[in-house]
Amino acid sequence: MCGTTVGVPSAPEGAQVVEPGIDLTDKTRFSPPGSTFWLAPGTHILSSDQFGQVMPKDGNVYLGAPGAVLDGRGLNRAAFTTPAKDVVIRGLTIRGFVAERDQGVVNHDSGERWTIEGNVIEDNEGAGMMTGTGQRVIGNCLRNNGQYGINAYRFGGGLTDLVIEGNEISGNNTGDWEKKVPGCGCSGGAKFWAVNGADIVGNWVHGNHGVGLWADTNNNDFLIEDNLIEDNASEGLFYEISYNLELVGNTFRRNALVQGRTRAAKGDNFPVAAVYISESGGEPRLPARTSQIDIRGNMFSDNWSGITLWENADRFCNSPANTSTLSCTALVSPTPACSDPGIKTEPLYGDCRWKTQRVSVHQNTFEFDSTMEGCLGLCGRMAVLSNYGTFPAWSPYRGAVVSEAITFRQDNRWYDNQYYGPWTFVAHDTSRRLTAEQWKAAPYLQDTCSGFGESMTC
Repeated sequence: MCGTTVGVPSAPEGAQVVEPGIDLTDKTRFSPPGSTFWLAPGTHILSSDQFGQVMPKDGNVYLGAPGAVLDGRGLNRAAFTTPAKDVVIRGLTIRGFVAERDQGVVNHDSGERWTIEGNVIEDNEGAGMMTGTGQRVIGNCLRNNGQYGINAYRFGGGLTDLVIEGNEISGNNTGDWEKKVPGCGCSGGAKFWAVNGADIVGNWVHGNHGVGLWADTNNNDFLIEDNLIEDNASEGLFYEISYNLELVGNTFRRNALVQGRTRAAKGDNFPVAAVYISESGGEPRLPARTSQIDIRGNMFSDNWSGITLWENADRFCNSPANTSTLSCTALVSPTPACSDPGIKTEPLYGDCRWKTQRVSVHQNTFEFDSTMEGCLGLCGRMAVLSNYGTFPAWSPYRGAVVSEAITFRQDNRWYDNQYYGPWTFVAHDTSRRLTAEQWKAAPYLQDTCSGFGESMTC
């Protein structure tokens, strides 16, 4: 990871030794699939044009000696391309590449079953890496990349079986993309699009200029466990229009302070939180290791706020308010089916929405410092809410329909948690701010068997 020595000390038997100055692109081109290349210490470069790149063949292995650097010099767009399968990249420092927006430097074409292990991938534009089905990303330093550390996206979707384990993901989005393209949703430490099955375990996700981990659009079956997620400018975890998540045993510290202070200073009372569940929930009809969003056994310390469950009443498949314009829910195809008059009756009435439902928040510890800078009474909150539905005119979700559903009818429950500090709670809509006693009482009936500054009692 960052700050540690990386590299493979000597060339394995049968490996081709590549000294600085030898063209790795040609070495790869003229070698058979399954070849192993050991890059000797020093700085390795590619051809001096934007399309200089290494094009692996199936089963190729690229190993870096300690001190081996592959440098794009601000010229080359990508380091490793082509959809080859079973490629291994280990022990290299990969820097200075200038991938375009939403594209990546390593595994640019989302090849399947790549293993990317023990590398430093830093100071690139775009994403440090893309991912393919079956990819293993283990023990890397992914820092200071212009857009993402990891962009888990493949054109046409269909990514499955990702493992992201033991990495340090820090300082990414140096290009500040949310200011360049407001509302793009195109930044963060790692972003996941339409991934079915991901284990994100034991990573240190910190200091990213935006969201730490962001799952956006029809992701399903995620395990996010034993990570340290801290000091990210926006949410530590943003789980958006997606399904079925286990969030277990993580530590969230000092997330969303920049975003929270900025919005509070503008008088914006939306409950910015360390974990933001937006139009996402448990769905038993989609195969996964859980049929809910299970948030348990986590530690939350000095974040702007705790957990916000949100559902935009105007955002649904085929609505002009759906920013994922080409996407429908995982339950409906084709998109035009979600229209008047069919959407007014089941099953489309329920299945055309990404619902924040079946969320369980339990056995977590929440603490915060009430003297936090810039709080203005808008930090230290927990929330379950929606907005007042207004459009389109044919929407069956106008008015308080969704606010009532997310608060009272979609099986979203807090229980067995421990709180320290003067927490407040928001329910139904942003105007309803509750004390702990109100939150626990009817009609909300939340946080049964939870403790507020003392041991849990039932």
